[in-house]
Amino acid sequence: MSALSHPSSIDPSSHGWADPIALPIGATAVVYCEGQFGEQDGKTANGLVRHSEKYDILSIIDSRHAGHDAGAVLDGIPNGVPILGSLAQAVAHADRVPDYLICGVAPADGLLSPEQRIVLLDGIARGMHIINGLHEFLGDDAEFAAAALVAGVTITDVRRPRDKKDLHLFSGRIFDVTCPRIAVLGTDGAIGKRTTSTLLVQALTARGIRAVMVGTGQTTIIQGGRYGVALDALVPQFCSGEVENQVVLAFEGEDPDVIIVEGQGALSHPAYLTSAHILRGSRPAGVIVQHAPGRRMLGDFPMVAMPTVASEVALIQAFAETRVIGITVNHENLTDEQLGTAIDEIELDLGIPATDPLTRPLDELVDMVVQAFPHLADRRVPAQR
Repeated sequence: MSALSHPSSIDPSSHGWADPIALPIGATAVVYCEGQFGEQDGKTANGLVRHSEKYDILSIIDSRHAGHDAGAVLDGIPNGVPILGSLAQAVAHADRVPDYLICGVAPADGLLSPEQRIVLLDGIARGMHIINGLHEFLGDDAEFAAAALVAGVTITDVRRPRDKKDLHLFSGRIFDVTCPRIAVLGTDGAIGKRTTSTLLVQALTARGIRAVMVGTGQTTIIQGGRYGVALDALVPQFCSGEVENQVVLAFEGEDPDVIIVEGQGALSHPAYLTSAHILRGSRPAGVIVQHAPGRRMLGDFPMVAMPTVASEVALIQAFAETRVIGITVNHENLTDEQLGTAIDEIELDLGIPATDPLTRPLDELVDMVVQAFPHLADRRVPAQR
């Protein structure tokens, strides 16, 4: 994957995290995801394999899948990113020390295990800069800080928020945003909301509709998203205001036809409650709900049953002045026949379109949006001669 923009070209003042040390020159990266690649807690690595504007991903570290292609393991489509068994193998494969070691695991508690600490410290000792998206700030850890100082490398804690004096309360500026906002919410965490949001922006853009994405989690920020905030790292009082601020910045900075807002958790979720702030802060005119019919219990909370998609739709529409315009289906644990049946049943039961963005044509995803907002069909950018 090629880096489409240099890390230091991003203006940190437009984001919801603390102004980081200027990132060093270079964009080659190895993603550490031992034991979790392709799983729910490996969603940061999964996302970087599918999309990265900021880093050139050289390899993934996960000994379970060593020797395989990351794209093939994740989506059944090879993409040339190998999975290797150790950091030493990753360095040898690169034929040089890569610029960055990205922590690609995203456990529910956001903390590192002792074994994970050893690998990241090894990366520092080899001269690699660390990109960390966990709740645990490695820059504040005495062992990591000392190791980075000795090695002359940086640690970027992506979830570190700005000082409270620099955060935003809800202001009402969202009412000046005249283009539609569409929030991609879901029925659980790590269910595919970010992937659907990314694919939707790409597909709308390909159709000639100017679309921009506002991220709400650490993975989108690591991928290089220009507008975003790691919501789950903020004091709740500022969450809706920070979402509003990022949407306003995207509107003013890009003049888009539509803004896609990445969801987090689920409105019904017992622990991940940021969907409420996303709905309040972005005031979406439409919502797409991501659902996994083959998932029986919540991913990180197996004591809680998955909600039905119908109940989540009803909850969203009762909680906010919006409407659900479509359902996107995560095909995990489903055969293709079962997936087709699930899509048909959702459309029949709810009377709205449904699709799987990863296995069905992306035109279906775009049509879902254009059907809800017909004026977007007339907003195509003329082809350049």
